[in-house]
Amino acid sequence: MLVFVFPIVGCLVNPADVEAWIMRYFAQGVVPPFSFTYGGKPSSQLLPNWQFASEKRRPDDGSEIRTLTWIDPETKLEVRCRCTLFLDFPGVEWVLVFEFPEDGGSSSPLLEDIQALDLKFVGEKHKGFVLHRSLGSNAQRNDFAPVHEELKSESLIELTPIGGRSSNTTALPFFNIEAMGEGGLIVAIGWSGQWAASFKHEGDGVRIRAGMELTRLCLLGGERIRTPRILLLFWRGDDFLIGQNTFRRFVLEHLSPKQNGKPVTLPLSCTSCGPPDEANRATEQNQIEFSSQFVRYGVEYFWLDAGWFEGRWPNGVGNWFPRKDGFPNGLRPLSDALKQMGFKGMILWFEPERVYQGTWIDREHPDWVLRLPGNPNGLLNLGNEQARRWLTEHISTMIEREGISIYRQDFNIDPLPFWRAADPPERQGITEIRYIEGLYEFWDELLRKNPSLLIDNCASGGRRIDLETVSRSVVLWRSDYQYFEPIGQQCHTYGISLWLPTTATGCGYPTAYMLRSAMGNGVGLWVPWSPDAPYEVYSRYLPWVRWEADKPLDVGFARALVDEFKQVRHFFFGDFYPLTPYSADEDVWMAYQFHRPDLNAGIVLAFRRSGCRANSLMLRLCGLEEGTQYEVEFSDEQLRRTKMILMGRQLAEGIEVMCEQAPSSMLIVYHEVGR
Repeated sequence: MLVFVFPIVGCLVNPADVEAWIMRYFAQGVVPPFSFTYGGKPSSQLLPNWQFASEKRRPDDGSEIRTLTWIDPETKLEVRCRCTLFLDFPGVEWVLVFEFPEDGGSSSPLLEDIQALDLKFVGEKHKGFVLHRSLGSNAQRNDFAPVHEELKSESLIELTPIGGRSSNTTALPFFNIEAMGEGGLIVAIGWSGQWAASFKHEGDGVRIRAGMELTRLCLLGGERIRTPRILLLFWRGDDFLIGQNTFRRFVLEHLSPKQNGKPVTLPLSCTSCGPPDEANRATEQNQIEFSSQFVRYGVEYFWLDAGWFEGRWPNGVGNWFPRKDGFPNGLRPLSDALKQMGFKGMILWFEPERVYQGTWIDREHPDWVLRLPGNPNGLLNLGNEQARRWLTEHISTMIEREGISIYRQDFNIDPLPFWRAADPPERQGITEIRYIEGLYEFWDELLRKNPSLLIDNCASGGRRIDLETVSRSVVLWRSDYQYFEPIGQQCHTYGISLWLPTTATGCGYPTAYMLRSAMGNGVGLWVPWSPDAPYEVYSRYLPWVRWEADKPLDVGFARALVDEFKQVRHFFFGDFYPLTPYSADEDVWMAYQFHRPDLNAGIVLAFRRSGCRANSLMLRLCGLEEGTQYEVEFSDEQLRRTKMILMGRQLAEGIEVMCEQAPSSMLIVYHEVGR
């Protein structure tokens, strides 16, 4: 176990301090910040005596890469640590690789309890520690809800996701350990399977351990495995939000997919798919007719979800071929028609990891599928090289042939039981490792073959978000909680924005309250935005909207709502500040702010919920310069706008926001006009 004393001075952590830390703890003869047991002996006893080598290089991406190697002189087991130091952020990340040589014997001694991270974080002032984190997704109103837990003396917090998807229910695998009064440490895990993390207050610090939940295996001759990816990001100050916004900025700079060298802007899209039967009745003609009604809004992408394939949703997964009864000439005529109408492209849904019994993959390649007794759903084994190669070639060919711009990957079963059932006793964890390695190779190869492709990571709505998926994909549908319910969407934005600057969801009806509740860097518009939508059919799926069936859709107002979204969407790249306490209740206000320091501008979204009696709220804005003048524009539920000039100190001291009706919303946009 490594003991790390928080050594930082000054307002912000200096990357040079992190470099000094690396040189001290990733060195010959010392115990590094990870651990494992090999042949019954702890790595803390073994590694200081193993052969050690180190090399470094500097690529042109603002980082320095060090490769550190330990070799067991007896069995020749090699442990490699690829460690990345970020020169523009106070952060370091690493991935471990274990490799047993061909000539080492038939198998290695038992390798178990691999902890990709094992260190003790010790503050200087000893005022105590708080663990800041967020829940994962479970199709609930409180998905991504913030959790703040004081780590009391000898207290232990252990976390792991449900069922093998990395952000399923329990927690997002991102954590902020605050040393109260001085700063803290962000810990992020990159493992899209069953990770585990623990935080224990031991004496003057917190012991942090993270890795796969289960590793107990012997490596075969010539075999190599990797571990979860670990990121440490250090911050200094007396407000945990400093750490949160440092992480958001890091994600934008070093993780988020890029287009033209900048973080990708999530799409404004439209879709006809949703309850009760998704896209099962979609055809080339009706989807062209539907999408044409959204040209007036300047929608960028058309979204075709589950049901376009043979066998339909949900039991056709495993048949990745367009339905002849809906798309006799494939999907290319639809994607071509979209381009002619001015759309940038098409989003297409897949769920390639689930294989239903009797589908093409199940019939033609049963050896590719992991199974459980009595379960009609199988798991396409991405650890099987033949299966992965076929899937990569098939999907990549479809992307080019059918004109797919955004590849949407869903995943609606828990893989962990399949992985565990496939492992022999002396190889526990190997199926999961090979599967997750295969998932990353699949996505990486898709991106290599299709450089302009964007991958959307769904997994039953936000259940596979981690360091590795964030670096390869975006989240366009972050929760399967009651479609388009606005209070839940406000809660989800509040919770997940503590960590990620770009996520999206959908909006089911064109009111300011509904769209602002769903608003992010991107948003998807559903059927009732269409002038021809049969409201009496869709109203039962949106019970929280006051329906006026005899009143036609105000297309001009709907267009103005979309224009407002387009004008402010770039602010979601900024720092995030919650301005009210988190609450999932219906009788409160909720408000939050996104601030762009580079522009000295930002937005505030404030919501008076349906049961809230108070018609006003005092808001104190964050991140502003006290001596600077700002033009502040207030936009109410009817998009009526008023402007005023206020000093930064006035905005920080508090401004009153009023909404006479409930539910309703206020959008505040501000920017610098002078000093």
